[in-house]
Amino acid sequence: MAAKFLGESTKVVSGSHDRTLKIWDLRSKACIETKFAGSSCNDLVTVDGSGTTIISCHFDKRIRFWDTRRESSADDIVLSGKVTSLDLSRDGSYLLSCVRDDTLKLLDLRMNKIVSSFCCDGFKVGCDWARATFSPDGQYIAVGSADGSVYVWNVNSGKLETILKEHTSTVGLFSRSAVTATSWHPYGTYLVSVDRSKTAAIWGDV
Repeated sequence: MAAKFLGESTKVVSGSHDRTLKIWDLRSKACIETKFAGSSCNDLVTVDGSGTTIISCHFDKRIRFWDTRRESSADDIVLSGKVTSLDLSRDGSYLLSCVRDDTLKLLDLRMNKIVSSFCCDGFKVGCDWARATFSPDGQYIAVGSADGSVYVWNVNSGKLETILKEHTSTVGLFSRSAVTATSWHPYGTYLVSVDRSKTAAIWGDV
């Protein structure tokens, strides 16, 4: 379901539907460690350059924190729905999670607690792997909705900045296809979104 480089270009950590996290050595093309999470892993991020901290999110509504030097996770956070994605702010201070209770939760990793929640009428998470993302400057968050729209919030004010509507389904005249993922251009100039009907939309001046 997800994979990230782990501290260096020769190691990758992956999270799987089989309820495991695996660390891979790209030189030997082999799995060198397996961590048993107990629940399907929908997404993960790596926190520090040394590659010792992994954060994963799961079907069982938990966010798990892993130290690669230990076998088990510690300080799990339980949310009110299946957690579909994680994204880390560029400075590594904040963690954004998308939850199937139709909210986005912002965690301050310095305090290990939820500091903000984002939701609004009309926004519904469309699948168990929906991806929400920070803008490169950490000032905005974007996520797709089941109704085919992309919602963008201001992180500091908590205000809904805009709703982008472009994704349409081939089924029905006005039906829309659930947007499953968003991603920002590295300089924040553009935002791209993709939906379940295999359409990608690129947005300018978001």
